[in-house]
Amino acid sequence: MTELAGLFVPLITPFTASGELAATALERLAHDVLDGGATGIVALGTTAEHATLSDAERARVLQICASVCRDRGAPLIAGAGGNDTARSAAAVAALADYPEVCAALTVVPYYSRPGEEGVIEHVRALADGGPVPLVIYNIPYRTGQVLSWPAISRLASVPGVAGIKHAAGAVDRDTMLMMAGRPESFRVLAGDDLYVSPLLALGADGAILASAHVRTAEFARLVSLWRDGRAAEARALGHRLAPLSAALFSEPNPAVIKAVLHRAGQIPSPAVRLPLLPASRPAADHAERLAA
Repeated sequence: MTELAGLFVPLITPFTASGELAATALERLAHDVLDGGATGIVALGTTAEHATLSDAERARVLQICASVCRDRGAPLIAGAGGNDTARSAAAVAALADYPEVCAALTVVPYYSRPGEEGVIEHVRALADGGPVPLVIYNIPYRTGQVLSWPAISRLASVPGVAGIKHAAGAVDRDTMLMMAGRPESFRVLAGDDLYVSPLLALGADGAILASAHVRTAEFARLVSLWRDGRAAEARALGHRLAPLSAALFSEPNPAVIKAVLHRAGQIPSPAVRLPLLPASRPAADHAERLAA
């Protein structure tokens, strides 16, 4: 299995001014972040606005990202699944058609709030016989479902579960206990951009960071510095990058990121799909200044 470590960039889905998938821009963006030092990419994550893509668009996004990763020898993580276990299992199973995919990013079931026992059984059903290992996406402020360290520990013991994208919105008690007690083979990828440096300092194996669409090389260096034990340099760089992450997430993701990428000429439009709205000018201006 590909080691789940380093920096992964969860790619946006660029659109044309008329709202269509901008396939060429997506391919170029994938190459850009890999050129910038990213270890790999994530396709069809939250940042990709996957919920508003058609089935055909999702397939095209995955094909483009798989092609780039195949050409570059880079690992690809694919978002798959939601709060319907049967459909989620089918989405994970479909990844067998993409040999470039090294893991499926599967979100904790949202809205229905099934409780920790329900989450564990949901994950068990997805992992059972799946073609790729699972990375559990723990993001309680989106899902409404909190996972305690005892529940995460049980998930870590499920065959076929490789790790977690941890975006708890804080370095809280359960985060500390997870980092202290996780099995060695259970990978932790920091997934909350503002808290990436503290989680890496605690020993996270890498990160999945939407902020790394811009200043990719510096975010890649941040991960490397912490993994190499160069704490003073890592701490200073993390402090410099934190205001950028805060600015890029000052409005619903990925609106501000798209505005910055469009102004830099990397995507053909800053368009997002409803219910998201384009970034406000003040938010885009502030983020652009910090990204420069």
